[in-house]
Amino acid sequence: MAGRSAFTVYGFGFMRQAGSGDTTGPLARTAGTGSRPPVAPRKQTRTFEALQYRDYRRLFIAGLFIFLAVQAQQVVRGWLAAELTGSNKGLGGVFFGFAIPALLFSPVGGVAADRFPKRTVLVVSTSLLVGSALWIGLADAFGVLEYWMLIGAAAIQAASFATYGPARISMTSDLVGRDVLPNAIILSQISMNSTRILGPAVGGALIGVHAVGTAGTYLITAGLMFVALLYAFSLPRTPATVRPDRPGPVAELTEGIRYVRRNRPVMYLMITAYMVMMSALPYVAFLPTLATDLFDVGSVGFGAMNAVSGVAAVAVSLRIAGRTGDPWRTQLLGGLAFGAGVILLGLAPSFWVALLTLLLVGGAASAFQAMNNTLILTESEPSYHGRVQSLLMLSFSGFGMAALPLGTLADSIGLRPVLVGMGTVAVLTMVVYQAVRTRWKARTADGSVGVDETVGAGTLS
Repeated sequence: MAGRSAFTVYGFGFMRQAGSGDTTGPLARTAGTGSRPPVAPRKQTRTFEALQYRDYRRLFIAGLFIFLAVQAQQVVRGWLAAELTGSNKGLGGVFFGFAIPALLFSPVGGVAADRFPKRTVLVVSTSLLVGSALWIGLADAFGVLEYWMLIGAAAIQAASFATYGPARISMTSDLVGRDVLPNAIILSQISMNSTRILGPAVGGALIGVHAVGTAGTYLITAGLMFVALLYAFSLPRTPATVRPDRPGPVAELTEGIRYVRRNRPVMYLMITAYMVMMSALPYVAFLPTLATDLFDVGSVGFGAMNAVSGVAAVAVSLRIAGRTGDPWRTQLLGGLAFGAGVILLGLAPSFWVALLTLLLVGGAASAFQAMNNTLILTESEPSYHGRVQSLLMLSFSGFGMAALPLGTLADSIGLRPVLVGMGTVAVLTMVVYQAVRTRWKARTADGSVGVDETVGAGTLS
């Protein structure tokens, strides 16, 4: 079928082989020709090849500090909420306070990343992150912390992170060579997805250290964010994209939404991310209850639960980075295993069984998120990366919004059945996704899709 491309994996990177009339891929087109230059297959790509670029290294390190700090704060915020409110509803409330601003600002962040100088966006958003962390750390240290402050800081952090994420991933294509872009994208995703599990592990462990505690942990994360701010200042001043016919911000956002709707592979991946993240990822919010109420292991056990899942996430991420394979298969198996792991966590009869289960949960969550996010970005045009990334980040606001009703339900019927239900929804989502994807591949093969639907259709394989 004319206009389609084969999605092939070479080493670590994901690259498209040009097909007849293929003009829909995410990599740069040859100027004036409307088609991409041929890409020579590469037998092997070094796992950390993109890090040879100095400016990309700075962006990578800054992002690593930001993600680690944000995820560690998420755990500490949940622990403080549990201490101040003593309920699962209170735990869900701080995640809800993060979710609403993230929902509102994520689309705005995507437009900003595609419209303004990316370094400026990164510096401003990182400065706000530093300020919110200092606020809570100092309030806790001086004994004046209140529950509403946690929600307020979560809101500031969400708005800042919603603008930081799209600008960071969009700037990647400005800093590395065209042939290394896929490697750089997945390295960025690995750093983000690994710290989603590693960060809570660090935060949980620091809470258990008497000399550090919750206040010290917040101040340490503020320091990490300040280092990231210094790295952001050192990034090059890449100018904003100039378009003579550029529409207004609202029209530009609408254009990005239309693009995702036309690009069926991206739309299916996006919906799957929303469903899995909203249904399964809120397990993170309820680990304090598992540690204190169900297993009676306190903050030390809570830190161990986070640490175990963190080790699994990092190990799986590095495994993915260093091997070839089918990214679609990895994404599917990761999503199924993630949901199954959350079910088993709800059924775990003891703390030690729960620790073993969290190995599966952490590793599978990392594999699913890394592959799903990478596939979305490699299936999208670079000019839409900021807006596509911002729409993807809405899945995390959905996760936060789901935590509140799930916490309320857990207070009513118990946490175990809620966890089992969460995992079941994630598994069913992946089953439906695979069925839809299989049907789409068949329709693409026999040419029964519409003109708009062919955007990216040939790569859903």
